[in-house]
Amino acid sequence: MLAMSHRLLSCLASLGLVVSQQVGTQMPEIHPEMWIEVNCTADGCQREKASVVLDSNWRWFHKDAQNCYMNDNTWSPATCSDPFKCAQTCGLDGADYEGTYGITENSVKDGMLLKFVTKGPYSTSYGSRVYVMDSEETYRMFKLKNRE
Repeated sequence: MLAMSHRLLSCLASLGLVVSQQVGTQMPEIHPEMWIEVNCTADGCQREKASVVLDSNWRWFHKDAQNCYMNDNTWSPATCSDPFKCAQTCGLDGADYEGTYGITENSVKDGMLLKFVTKGPYSTSYGSRVYVMDSEETYRMFKLKNRE
């Protein structure tokens, strides 16, 4: 009984160490949708709806509208003295996929159009990197070997 209560106490104490990334409050995250083809055989493919998410490296990471990531590719010492403080303090905002990053659904929604240079309202963006989502929390893994 004593060993079990010691384990429970250890587990409860470790809960205080759990840190997660904060969600930004300036713009909601809305993933653009498209259709993808899966389970392809000689008879054809099945179509499935999917969505993409923009790599966090392109998105706004801030605290109260003040950047946590500086223009000189360093973290702000005021908000990010260490990774735990950074995660507790700063939030990652959603993206203006079309206006800022030039990412749009194509006309039949079976792919994305990615502009390399996009002149947005606040800056000019060069390139982007998106990932196909499997759920709201996970990326989709594609098994490409021997599927040419």
